[in-house]
Amino acid sequence: MRLVLLGPPGAGKGTQARLLMAKSDVVHVSAGDLLRQAVADGSEMGQTAKAIMAQGSLVPDEVVIGIIEERLRRPDCTSGYILDGFPRTLRQAEALSGVLRLLQAPLDWVISVEVSEDDLVRRLAGRRICRACGAMFHVDTKPPLQIGICDSCGDHLFQRDDDKEDTSRHRLRVYREQTEPLIAYYNTMGLLRRIDGRGTIEEIAQRVQQALGDG
Repeated sequence: MRLVLLGPPGAGKGTQARLLMAKSDVVHVSAGDLLRQAVADGSEMGQTAKAIMAQGSLVPDEVVIGIIEERLRRPDCTSGYILDGFPRTLRQAEALSGVLRLLQAPLDWVISVEVSEDDLVRRLAGRRICRACGAMFHVDTKPPLQIGICDSCGDHLFQRDDDKEDTSRHRLRVYREQTEPLIAYYNTMGLLRRIDGRGTIEEIAQRVQQALGDG
């Protein structure tokens, strides 16, 4: 299975990717995780991306395309992958198509997870992440047992700068302007499947499976 998950920030693409991974022998390729790792490592690319990400803007195409191409060429991607957070622009989508032609590994499906802006802002603004293990919580829907403390490892939780409300709304505006055109692009290619991103994780997962023909 070679799949792209499209959807605005907070739509739950990462969660659904992990659930799909548990059922299939595929790799979860998250552009956001790869970029954040570069920031944490202090690499040249990470330093370039750090300020842009904190503002909620998109990292330049050439940076993202390079790290994604390098990742897809690794041996563990030969059995399949789920792309999460990439492509985000038409240029990225076209570059991805070129890379996949070279690898002789075209996409099977593109799933668009669709959620209203107000729901997304509530999801993002309430999200909290563990500094140590990366576990994710939400102040309303998945609160930790102790406020500000991770249930898994006991370290402190924090709110990412790009999850704060003003930045979240900016990120959503950027998504509408630059990423929503991909829906038409992949629909024209016959790859697009739209799903309702409201409801529980399990309900959304069932819709994803149905879209893939497994439900």
